[in-house]
Amino acid sequence: MFIQTEATPNPATLKFLPGLTVLETGTADFRNPEDAAERSPLADSLFAVEGVTAVFLGSDFISVSKADLADWAVMKPAVLGAIMEHFTRDLPVMAAGAQMAEAVSADGDPVIEQIQELLDTRVRPAVAGDGGDIVFRGFEDGIVYLSMQGACAGCPSSTATLKMGIENMLRHYIPEVQEVRPAPF
Repeated sequence: MFIQTEATPNPATLKFLPGLTVLETGTADFRNPEDAAERSPLADSLFAVEGVTAVFLGSDFISVSKADLADWAVMKPAVLGAIMEHFTRDLPVMAAGAQMAEAVSADGDPVIEQIQELLDTRVRPAVAGDGGDIVFRGFEDGIVYLSMQGACAGCPSSTATLKMGIENMLRHYIPEVQEVRPAPF
């Protein structure tokens, strides 16, 4: 098994591409070992690597974030080993019955449907290319609330991405949108 590694805009996060499907649908974001232990055997084994602070699972990639003082030169072989062992042993990525994070439902609101459509077609593919995801959390009083996940969470350029990129695009196509803000976790 050959696992490719890519840098992300977030220097604390690397993107690992195992060359096979990681998740059939959706994404999974793990911010602590306790959450991973209950929901994902793969994320749980990655948190066992010293210095791992977050794990994000996408359709064909795994983003791993490290502590500030941790060194990728030391951690990368251990992360690669954990991923390789997991897939060669044919272990499940997610625990049976584990719930995936879901975006807020549009409930027939045409503005929310437009927002979600633009996020799905124009934003999500680019963000996934950087090892992350973006989740719609709500729309209220002209403000769109979004959560950045994976490599994008905590990335130095995430605020600029939200404000300069996503906000400008949404305001251009949807007059009801006045602002984009990060949603609290």
